[in-house]
Amino acid sequence: MRISILCSDKDHPVNPWIDRWIGDNRGRCEIDLVRDVEELRGGDLLFLISCHQIVNSSHRSKYSSTLVVHASDLPKGRGWSPYIWDLLEGADCITVSLLEAEDGVDTGAIWAKRTFEVKDHQLIDEINSELFETELILMSEALLLFGSQHTPEKQDESKATYYRKRTPADSEIDPEDSLRTSFNKIRLMDWKRYPAFFYMNGFKYSIKLVKE
Repeated sequence: MRISILCSDKDHPVNPWIDRWIGDNRGRCEIDLVRDVEELRGGDLLFLISCHQIVNSSHRSKYSSTLVVHASDLPKGRGWSPYIWDLLEGADCITVSLLEAEDGVDTGAIWAKRTFEVKDHQLIDEINSELFETELILMSEALLLFGSQHTPEKQDESKATYYRKRTPADSEIDPEDSLRTSFNKIRLMDWKRYPAFFYMNGFKYSIKLVKE
């Protein structure tokens, strides 16, 4: 089996997990990790993992199937950063969907889903670790499903919901709020890339939260 993984962000924290999955599966598959759509050579499966480039039908036609891993219980939660939005709204578990890539955002047929629990004390790096492990499980499941009699399930458009793209302003904390009130928001902000922050006394302060 010939597989490509397109992860356009070489600095994304998922990369060590991708490297591990490639190492675990290289013996039975030919696997390419690429950073740009123009590097795609074609094959059986194309995985889009933390890919921020447009992958159009001409790119996808080089592969038998192009799959996306999306951290929501599709068709609910299409769009950007769905698990962050869900957790901010009080969710205590996250469903991750493996789906066919289509021109419409997160509209493709569902191959499989997996769910993991999120504890109220976990910080974003801990949550991401469980998310990335779940993504690897789904990628491995795709290898088993590919070429089988499995029929992907079409999404019910009547149940679709969408999340907007997050902006830096979404990480702002009100310094007048209590720490207990702000904790859920602070713990979900990536302090390396999109840290929680607040303004006070004419200055902007970023927050780094570390569990000891």
